[in-house]
Amino acid sequence: MPITIGQKAPNFNLPDQDKNMVSLEGLKGKNVVLLFFPAAFTGVCTKEMCQTRDELATFNGMNAQVFGISVDMLFSLGKFREANNINFQLLSDFNKEAIKAYEVVNESFSVGYKGVAKRASFVIDKNGNVVFAEVLPAPGDYPNFDGIKKALEAIK
Repeated sequence: MPITIGQKAPNFNLPDQDKNMVSLEGLKGKNVVLLFFPAAFTGVCTKEMCQTRDELATFNGMNAQVFGISVDMLFSLGKFREANNINFQLLSDFNKEAIKAYEVVNESFSVGYKGVAKRASFVIDKNGNVVFAEVLPAPGDYPNFDGIKKALEAIK
């Protein structure tokens, strides 16, 4: 069953690009934006993460902590973050636990690859409840950043 607005967000425990473990439970009391993306170093994913980088002050001003999540290894995410001057944490869901919990598994990506993240965004309030959810049908679709910001404005 897809993640819906109002439900408790599934917990996760994932390493960031620097091997620091991040869990949703550990972020209680903070508004959180989760940006699931298929793969580092791909066109739309790079554009999305760079736009997020460029707008991070806006998200911070709305009292939100932002995370990018993909199934890439943390080492690849570290290089991707460095190459694009990304200023927020990227989390590695290499074991595909979070993409399964959030039901954003793309079973047919490109050149026969299976099991990467669908492009999806979730806003989670300080109590751990989902207040915005968007799962995009195609990897080339672009997130609704205005919708994310409106959700954050409502809970700021």
